[in-house]
Amino acid sequence: MTRYLISFGYEGRNFFGSQKQPDKRTVQDELNKAICTLIKNNSTRIIMAGRLDRGVSAKCHTAHFDAEPIEDEFKFLNSLNAVLPEDIAVFRISKVDDNFHAQKSATFRHYRYTIRNSFVKPVFNKNVLFVKKTLDFELMKQAILEIQGEHDFSAFKTTSDNPSSVCTIYFANICKREIEYANGNYLKIDIVGNRFLYNMVRAIVGTLLMIEKDKLSPLVMSEILKSKNRALAGHNVEPYGLTLIKTGYENPYEYINNHLNK
Repeated sequence: MTRYLISFGYEGRNFFGSQKQPDKRTVQDELNKAICTLIKNNSTRIIMAGRLDRGVSAKCHTAHFDAEPIEDEFKFLNSLNAVLPEDIAVFRISKVDDNFHAQKSATFRHYRYTIRNSFVKPVFNKNVLFVKKTLDFELMKQAILEIQGEHDFSAFKTTSDNPSSVCTIYFANICKREIEYANGNYLKIDIVGNRFLYNMVRAIVGTLLMIEKDKLSPLVMSEILKSKNRALAGHNVEPYGLTLIKTGYENPYEYINNHLNK
């Protein structure tokens, strides 16, 4: 048997999350059905690199599976996309070592939350959080810097299922992009970390908006983080503004320097 890594993207609005669930349409189910059809082996199971909530999209998610050697990977990739529904696309397949694990071998995850800060509602791109009130960009930008480094993120998780609440955030920043043909800006909140807790990014964004709304000091973010108290943080923002940009296996700082520090 040969182990293969696939990279894929999908529109999250149409799924009940990425992981398999009974009687629900999930990304894992759709990929598994398509791969089993092509390799003619219904016992094959793909292993996802991580779980994404209902409504969250992915630009570059990953998974691995074991199968008999595929003779023509390019042909297999084309056939796979022909079988898959329109809201999922696999753009890369490659052989990996037998000890490779899509989740455990990952060195970082890069999430982006997008806010449309404008008086004009979004028409074409619905995967944003629409906020009419003009936001204090500089205040939010200062506050998010407080989460960088290794911390216990208990204040930003929804459940207590995680064995550890300690995560390392390699990069956290907000950039502003002017909206074409409309007054306002897109605020893109980028967070790169080794791991993330359930609803952690959505809770962080909700806390940023709480700090902005109440005009609190940016240091309040650090105080909430140290408190480990979920009740002090902001609410979870809706999932549709959240996208997994990449699950990576390279050095996270090289990735950040090449893609985010420009």
